[in-house]
This record gives sequence, C-alpha cells and structure tokens, in this order.
Amino acid sequence: MSVPDYMQCAEDHQTLLVVVQPVGIVSEENFFKIYKRISSVSQISVRDSQRVLCIRYRHHYPPENNEWGDFQTHRKVVGLITITDCFSAKDWPQTFEKFHVQKEIYGSTLYDSRLFVFGLQGETTEQPRTDVAFYPNYEDCQTVEKRIEDFIESLFIVLESKRLDRATDKSGDKIPLLCVPFEKKDFVGLDTDSSMLLGLKRHYKKRCQGRMRKHVGDLCLQAGMLQDSLVHYHMSVELLRSVNDFLWLGAALEGLCSASVIYHYPGGTGGKTGARRFQSSSLPAEAANRHRPGAQEVLIDPGALTTNGINPDTSAEIGRAKNCLSPEDIIDKYKEAISYYSKYKNAGVIELEACVKAVRVLAIQKRSMEASEFLQNAVYINLRQLSEEEKIQRYSILSELYELIGFHRKSAFFKRVAAMQCVAPSISEPGWRACYKLLLETLPGYSLSLDPEDFSKGTHRGWAAVQMRLLHELVYASRRMGNPALSVRHLSFLLQTMLDFLSDQEKKDVTQSLENYTCKCPGTMELLTLPGGPTLPPVPFTKLPIVRRVKLLNLPASLRPQKMKSLLGQNVSTKSPFIYSPIIAHNRGEERNKKIDFQWVQGDVCEVQLMVYNPMPFELRVENMGLLTSGVEFESLPAALSLPAESGLYPVTLVGVPQTTGTITVNGYHTTVFGVFSDCLLDNLPGVKTSGSTVEVIPALPRLQISTSLPRSAHSLQPSSGDETSTNVSVQLYNGETQQLVIKLENIGMEPLEKLEVTSKILTTKEKLYGDFLSWNLEETLAQFPLQPGKVATFVVNIKVKLDFSCQENLLQDLSDDGISVSGFPLCSPFRQVVRPRVESKPVNPPEGSKPGDPSHVKTLEAILNFKYSGGPGHVEGYYRNLSLGLHVEAEPSVFFTRVSTLPATSRQCHLLLDVFNSTEHELAVRARGNEELTLHAGEYQRMAIQVDKFNFESFPESPGEKGQFANPKQLEEERQEARGLEIDSKLDVHWRIPSLKRTGEASVEGLLNQLVLEHLQLAPLQWDVLVDGQPCDCEAAACRVGDPVCLEVRLTNRSPRSVGPFALTVAPFQDHQNGVHNYDLHDAVSFVGSSTFYLDAVQPAGRSACLGALLFLYTGDFFLHIRFHQDSASKELPPSWFCLPSVHVRALEAQA
Repeated sequence: MSVPDYMQCAEDHQTLLVVVQPVGIVSEENFFKIYKRISSVSQISVRDSQRVLCIRYRHHYPPENNEWGDFQTHRKVVGLITITDCFSAKDWPQTFEKFHVQKEIYGSTLYDSRLFVFGLQGETTEQPRTDVAFYPNYEDCQTVEKRIEDFIESLFIVLESKRLDRATDKSGDKIPLLCVPFEKKDFVGLDTDSSMLLGLKRHYKKRCQGRMRKHVGDLCLQAGMLQDSLVHYHMSVELLRSVNDFLWLGAALEGLCSASVIYHYPGGTGGKTGARRFQSSSLPAEAANRHRPGAQEVLIDPGALTTNGINPDTSAEIGRAKNCLSPEDIIDKYKEAISYYSKYKNAGVIELEACVKAVRVLAIQKRSMEASEFLQNAVYINLRQLSEEEKIQRYSILSELYELIGFHRKSAFFKRVAAMQCVAPSISEPGWRACYKLLLETLPGYSLSLDPEDFSKGTHRGWAAVQMRLLHELVYASRRMGNPALSVRHLSFLLQTMLDFLSDQEKKDVTQSLENYTCKCPGTMELLTLPGGPTLPPVPFTKLPIVRRVKLLNLPASLRPQKMKSLLGQNVSTKSPFIYSPIIAHNRGEERNKKIDFQWVQGDVCEVQLMVYNPMPFELRVENMGLLTSGVEFESLPAALSLPAESGLYPVTLVGVPQTTGTITVNGYHTTVFGVFSDCLLDNLPGVKTSGSTVEVIPALPRLQISTSLPRSAHSLQPSSGDETSTNVSVQLYNGETQQLVIKLENIGMEPLEKLEVTSKILTTKEKLYGDFLSWNLEETLAQFPLQPGKVATFVVNIKVKLDFSCQENLLQDLSDDGISVSGFPLCSPFRQVVRPRVESKPVNPPEGSKPGDPSHVKTLEAILNFKYSGGPGHVEGYYRNLSLGLHVEAEPSVFFTRVSTLPATSRQCHLLLDVFNSTEHELAVRARGNEELTLHAGEYQRMAIQVDKFNFESFPESPGEKGQFANPKQLEEERQEARGLEIDSKLDVHWRIPSLKRTGEASVEGLLNQLVLEHLQLAPLQWDVLVDGQPCDCEAAACRVGDPVCLEVRLTNRSPRSVGPFALTVAPFQDHQNGVHNYDLHDAVSFVGSSTFYLDAVQPAGRSACLGALLFLYTGDFFLHIRFHQDSASKELPPSWFCLPSVHVRALEAQA
C-alpha cells in the first residue's frame, strides 16, 4: 500500500468501505449532488438487533490499497455504487458493460454493487433489477436514500455470513494463512504437511490462528459486535505474540485500541471531518457510565462465543475483567503497535496512519506533548517517492494535527511548507492561488493578524522576523496571482505594523517596492475580498507620519464670534437660579472634555493643528492631507507637506470650511503616502493628546476687512493691553496737530453687513490727554448700510494729539545753564536739541518719561479702535464679531509755554502773558484769537500777550448732581479745574503752524494755569464799574475840556453770596511819564469838586450801590485816576482780587472858544 489516508481515525475500523464513482461522462456538479445524498446514509440500525452498521464512502480509492483488505478489513472495498448518464436505449448495453468493467477493479472484495442510471426512460427501465436503479433526471430521484439503505442491508447480510463462516471454523479444520501483499512471495512453495517441518508446522498453525482471530475481530467490529471484537483481538494478541508475528501483532493491537476508543469516545476522534455521532442503540446501555479511565470490559472465554455473539449467560460477568483498554493503555498499545510496524519497510503507510489515529485520540485526552511525539515520528516515516500533490497533502494534514493539539506555531510551519510546495520549481504550473490560501492560514500560528488594529494594542506579539518573511511571501504570492491590490495591501500592512523592526535599508526597499506597486494600482481604504471569501481590512498609515497631538484652533481674534450679552444673560438665567451649583459645574466639566468652548462659523476657514514627526530615515512626502469630520457638511482643503528625515515634532495645520451649522466632530485625517490613501481615525491613534475634538458651528456672519490711509506700523501694541489687533497703523504728529484717518470697510464675506458699532480704547496712561484723542461721525458710514458682499464703505476718524504744553522749572534751569535768557536772563546761545541733565540734582541716565518737559522726548500714544459688527443668519442668532485696529501715534513737541502770568486791564478784562518756546527744528508761527501771529525760529523763545475777557467761573456747578454725595472732593476740584482750563483755552484759541511743512495745530494752556492765574482770569464777585461823564472807561481814554467839571461815578454790583461793605475809596490822579515815573503831585493841575473820598454803603447779595464825585482839570494832558480802598475791617476780610477796579484814563483837551 503506497497511498496513505491522512483522514483515518480509530472509529474507521468499524466502517464498511463503499466506493462511489461515475461511469462514462457525468458532470461534476451532478455527480457530487448524488454523492452528497448517498453519503448522508452513513449508518443504519440492523433489523431485529441493537447493532449499527457504519459506512465510509469514498469517491476515489487506489486499487492497490484494496489488497490490504485481509490485513485490516476496513481497508477492503466491499461496496461499489456507480453513477452514469444514459439518454438512449441504444447506449444502455454499452453503459451496462462499463459498469461490469468497473466492478472487476474491486471484484475480489466486493459484497454487492449498484448502478444509478439518470436520463433513460422506456421499456428498459421497466425491467425489475436489484443492482440497477433508473431515474429520469437528477431532480426526480427521491428514492436514492431508500435504495442506499437496501444496499447497506445487503452488505450486512454478506458481512454477517462471512463473520459466521470464519467464527465457526473448528480447530481441526485447516485454517488459511492470511497475508499482506509483500508476504505472499515468502510463503510460496512452503509444504506445511511435511513431517520434517513439525516444529514449523506448529508455529505456522498458531500464526494462521492468530491472524484469523484478528481478522474475525475486524469482522465483528464492522458488524457492530464490539464486545466480541475485543475478545478476538485479545486472543489474537496472545497467539501472535507467541510466534513473534510482529506485523499482524501490531494490527491486532491497533484493532484492540480502535475498539477501546470506540467504546470510550462514542462521539468519535475525527473532529469535524471524521466525527460520527452514533445512535444510543449502537452501544450497550452501560456505555455512558464506562466512559472513564480504567473502564472494565469482560474477558470472554472462546467457548462462550456463539454464532450470534456472546452467550447471554456470561453477560453477568461484564465489568469484572480488564478487557477494554483504559485511555492510558490505549496510547501504550498504539506505541507498541507502531513500533512493530516500523520493523517493516513496506508497512510505512500503516505506521503513518496509526500515528495519525493515536494523535487524534491524544487530542481528545488533551495530552499534547505525547501527541507531538507521535507526530514527530510521523514526519520521519519514509514513504516511497511522493508526488508534489501528496507532499502538499501530507504537510497540510500535519499542520492540521498540530493545530488540533494546540501547537499553533508548529502547525503554521508545516502549512507554510505546504504552501511553498505548491509552487515548487518541479511543478510545471505552480498553484499560486493555493499557495496564497495556505499562507493566509498560517497567520494565526505566527501571532499575525491582517487587521492593523490588533497591532495598536499593547506590546508586539510573535517573532517579528518570521512575520516579516511571511508578509513578504504573501506580497509575492498575490503578485504572482495577478492581484496587485492584494500586494499593495499586504505591503502597506508590513510597513505599518513592522515599522519598528525594519532597518533603515529595509524601510527604503519596502517603500520603493510600494511605490512601484501603487503606480499601477493605488492603495485604497476599501475592503478587499480574499479568494476564500473573507475580507481584508484597510491599512491606514497612522505611523507615516506619526501624530502626537491634535488641537482644534480657535478662529483669529478678528473672526471669533461673540454672543451678545443680553442673550447670554437670558440663556444662563434659564438654566439655574443659582450663581454657582456644584452639580452644574460637574456636568459642565464632563461636557468640556467632549466639546470645546469656542465656536466655528459656517463658511469660514477653520484650522486644526497636528504635531507630527517623520520616523523614516529619508524625507517623507505626504500628499492630499485633510480632515475627516462628521456631524456637519464639511469641505476639507487638502494640503501637501514634506517632512525631513527623522524630524522632531513638526506642526502641521489642516484647514476646511464647514458648510452647514450644528456640532462638528473631527474624527481624524486622511493622507496619501507612497501612493496609499489612508483614513486615520483619532480613536485608533495610540498616545495622541487632544483637548477635544467637538466644536459648535454657528450660522454665517459677514467678514469685515479694513484698510487705512496710514502706513502699517512696525510697532506692536503694549503686551499688557490684552487686545488682539488685526492691523496696526502708525502716524507721526506734532503736539496739538489733528489728522484724519480714512478707513475703508470692505465686506469680504458672503453675508450682508447690517450692524456696526465703533468704540475706542486708549492704552497710554502715562501721558495726560486734553480733549478727544479720537473722534468720528458714524452716521455717514451707517447711511451706506447694509453693506453687501464685496462692497466698500468709508469711515473717517479724527486723530487729535493734545498733550501738556507746559514746560516745567527743570527746563528753565537747563536753559539757564546754557546761557539762554528766560524771564530776564540774557539770551546768548541757540536751542539745543538734547537738553543736558543737571549733574548735581539729576541721575546720569534718567528713565524714559522722567522729564515731562523734555522738548526732545517723543511721546508715544497707543489706542485701539474696535469695530463691532454683525449681519446675516449669525445676527439673527445673536452673534457678532469684533475687529480691532491698533493705532500707534508718535507725538513730537511743537511749542512749549514756559511761563504764564497775567496783567490787569479792566474789571472785565486782563492781559495773559505767555512765554512761548519753539521746540521744533522749523520756523513756527503762533497766533491767538484776535491777535497777530508771532513768528519763532527753531529753538527761539518769545513772550506773547493776549487780552482776554474775564470768566465767570461761578456758573460752574460746585458739586455735580451726577457724582452723588460720595464723590471724592479732590476729584471734584480737579474736574472743576479742567472745566475752567477748557473754557479759557476755547476762548484763547491758540494755534500754531509750520509753513515749511504746511502743518497746523492747536496749543493748549490747560495744563499750566495755576490757581493764582485762574483767580486773575476770574470775574471778581464784586463787579466795579467806573463811569466818566456817564461813559464806561474800560476801553479808551475819556475826553474832557479844561475847566469843565467831569462827573465820576463808581458802581458796585455784589455777585457774591454774602453782604459786603461799607467801603471808602480815595481817588488819586497821576501822570505817567513813560519812564517808570508816576507823578502824583497834581494839586495845581486837578481839583476835586467836593471830597476826593467816595463812600459806599453795605451791599446785599445781588444788590447794587454807587457813589458820585466830580473833578476839574486845569491843564491839558493825559491823566490817570488811581482808585484805592481804605484799609478797614470790611476790606481786609475779602481777598484782594475782589477789589480790582479798572484804570481810568482821562484826556483833558483845550476848552472851546
């Protein structure tokens, strides 16, 4: 026997072998359709008996194996079923002849045979025949199973007759010697009746008896008589052991093992392929209780055997003697039998099949190590020169058996050997598809899965070097199969999962191969269906590049949506009446882990930042990298990047545009690397840090872009300002100068701009500003709204720099050190651009801004213009945007007022004296309202006098009602001081201009008016009016004639809240010689009509009083009247500024003729 049956198991020893074969030309589909129905009848119960007959069907069986039927009867073909197509009665004789030819192949062993004819109809089919069944077609053949049962019953009749015939042989009869094929030549010519061979004759007889007992045991086992077979096997073992008939002794031991296995394991040992579930009637009732180690079986005396089996009288002794082998003894007997088989070179197939049977039993017993010893022995059993197909079958079965006992890696090894055998060089047409299929089956044994997610959890399992070799073989096999998509998928899997184990050169080789494959067949994320049916999951390149952090970025400050406060307040108030609740805070904390606390806007570009690095030893080109999102329709804008070799963490920003509103979740990203398209999900990325991946998308808002008439600023605003500006502009102005900033507002979005609010914030707090730094008129701009997409509106802002124009004493000291004459000092040197600090009283390096009067110091002013705008669907939902424009102004000094003083003029007017200093490098002209221009050269100092009307400061409220009773008195005083200064400055209207630069500006005296000056500029509460001949004398000289009396009237108006007076006033005339000498000795020139002293009674608040007198001028000339008060108690109680009387100028003319 040369062809092993690797599917053999111990329970096959009780089966009858039936071969089912086609005759003539029968389609494979039709044949196996009938074969399946035939093989479904694998066991039947024998009538009038508890025995069960088991059938083993084969559609192919080598005739040479049939020659071993006497050695083991389950190898003998006892039944033949043929299937044929015959559509014409003319073909029937020829078809029937073929049936007989087929029977002759197994003719010596056949018990019975059947022929199933399909397609033939007519008279021929009506003839009753037991060995032929006619059916019109393959569908109309309902009686096939019934005919098979009848056929099996006929086999049983023959089997039973043979068993009875052999079992009833008497010892006196001559017993034939059963032989295996290779033994027949050894017994040719042997004369067993010769007296010379008496000893050999006795030995020969025992051999014949032992072999026959073993043969009868086989027949009993096939006939369903398990107990009888055990008895015969035991007797055979004793007889054959005595004559050292090792080959048949091994067969007897194997038969004993098989019968014991059938008893102990009624479910079978063949697994899914060979398991046979027998009916409960096939075994004695106590079989279930004996399925345990050490189970007892009766040892029957041969005399107890009858033609119908064991004598019923001996059934009481069941369980007393050890006849059925225990599970441990079964393995020992298998080892002994195999050792006997190994003595015979021609019994290699028998030995191999015995090893396989023992392994299956050990697998049931879960004795893996002993099973591996049997398998190792089976590997080294030498058979004849096997064909390639037989080698593949052998290695495959070895793999399955190793898998059966739990040796997964060893199983994978033999399956891989079988796969390589499928494409051996000696095969003319290599079976790459079979090779690929077998290689796939080896993956679990090497701890390898084709699902990349299995490699993202925990540490790597298995031997990486072997796994890489196997993956390379899969790539090659799939390419030879003509399936490049599979090659790309396996190569991608190799690169993704084995990246840490590849050397630098291997990485380059694998990526080069992958690029070559993807040129013809790009890698995709689709499921690939394998030839066997299972699917191959996609392999995303999550390590090319490796992502360590994913962060959703907020929109730029100028595009961030903000909720209107009123709406926010309503939303918060509806959630809870409490300011703080720990329950609410906890829920919000959980929500924050999922949703980010900022919003994206529909239609605006949104960004996600990834921190990636390249693990490859060469530059990595990533193409078509974009975002994967869900929840909102999202347009991803793919990017391409190139990462240097083994780069560190590298920031990559991916962008996209949400097209609808709602909650969007960033699930991952997609890439194209080496021609492989990958969808990488964040959930599958190990070690990725993220602050959240879900964000709310609000309705669309307009987008405002601003451009200005001023150049962009290179300066950044103060870091502490906390305001982010989209644009910074700068301008250089002189102190007091005003410039227009023209801002163009362009709607670059897709929604109309409907609402606009403009506010300003001054960041500079060191410098004191006078007046409005920034001013505008928004009505003209709003008239152009709503601003449609693409349209532009104009907005004008006035920038007015008005800082302190005062120059403090430190400057005067520095100018004095330089020899410059100020207020009486000699003027002898030009103005220096940089004022030298005083060594004895100032630090060597004074800090910036420590000298507020330093004319060389350029002041820096910063402010922010905030444009709060909204429109479109976002406006309906209560959202707006805030765009900020940063303004950087460098204020250079223009003019300084170094000193201010006053000179009285009249009771309603005074002269304001200003010492003006030109701190610029250009010629500058200063002019006040109603005065001529005063021109100053660069660095020049001059004094200008301005006649101003006095101010009634009492009209200002002492304590504004809006301040309330808790207002700071000091603050109220400062505000009153500012209001007075602003009033004075508006009346003076001092302007400067630089003709060479064509620049003009204002000059303010607000910061240099002290309390004394303010008192001088203030209308006294006591208003004094002097009238000469009934005419006020505040402006021009009063004219009179020499010798004519001149009426002099002094009036007092009390505007104070108190009563004043009485007062005494003396009038003293004098003449001014214009050289600083005043002549009061005018007794001969001026005469009083009456007294020179005037008396005024007490005047109540808001009351008036007047006193009259007369003078007589005796000579022509200009005379001045000095009116002074008497130093009495009434005048001492009041401040001197209350007694400011206007000077009286009288011009005496010649008398008329």
